[in-house]
Amino acid sequence: MEPAVFAHRPPHSGDVAIRNAMSVDVEDYFQVSAFAPYVSRQSWPAMTCRVEANVDWILQAFNDMNVKATFFTLGWIAERYPALVRRIAAAGHEVASHGYAHQRVSDQSSAEFMDDVCRARDLLEQITGQPVAGYRAPSFSIGAQTPWAWELLQRAGYRYSSSVYPIKHDHYGMHDAPRFPFHADGGKRLLELPITTVRLLDRNLPAGGGGYFRLLPYRLSRWMIRRVNEQDGRPGIFYFHPWEIDPDQPRPGSPDMKTRFRHYVNLRRMKARIVTLAQDFHWDRIDRIFLEQA
Repeated sequence: MEPAVFAHRPPHSGDVAIRNAMSVDVEDYFQVSAFAPYVSRQSWPAMTCRVEANVDWILQAFNDMNVKATFFTLGWIAERYPALVRRIAAAGHEVASHGYAHQRVSDQSSAEFMDDVCRARDLLEQITGQPVAGYRAPSFSIGAQTPWAWELLQRAGYRYSSSVYPIKHDHYGMHDAPRFPFHADGGKRLLELPITTVRLLDRNLPAGGGGYFRLLPYRLSRWMIRRVNEQDGRPGIFYFHPWEIDPDQPRPGSPDMKTRFRHYVNLRRMKARIVTLAQDFHWDRIDRIFLEQA
């Protein structure tokens, strides 16, 4: 299914800075998809969790800098730390769904996926007492092989997804997807909000966070977001994980060299980079930037 480009462009002018969307994927270090061959899902309950302290640091930093964000929260985490989810909501942030069990969409049947996303949404709404509008797939695993997922998300009550990174990557990515918001079904129901990229030399370059933000020089990330704001006239969508600010996290299993490099490089620089990023741009929740203009 070829997605239809969503042509809406949020209002902006030279006198009003564009609000970019800040987002956090709330999962713990041992739940990263790249660790799946080394950390069994059955061992999760016995692992030392660090997500609560890391998210509390993020909440305090965002409060100090007057940043509002969207927290895509894993149901497995919410079930164990409901007070943390309530703190996120009480601070004025959007609580959205990261699914329940952090399984790639491509590894589930349609029935399993529907159960996962409904379970997570119901749980988060029960904890916060607020509707949950957004979903982000683990490892951006909605793509050309799983177009049915968009329809199921709409049926499950979600209003938007932010599950596509339009880049080439060995673990994820839908490089030929639109770079900016589109309606996945070609109509005007579920809105897909891709992670931000910059178009350069006939390819999309990752500009929206994750490991690239840690691996690349900060000034390059800042340049790319500014380019999207100024040349494309669009808000960027940025994301990171709580474990990325935690250089002292345990190191489970014996992952291969590439996985170790991607996961651990520059963790000690991440807090300072997040603070600088928050100060260099204007940030807000995904729902307030995109749904209010839809």
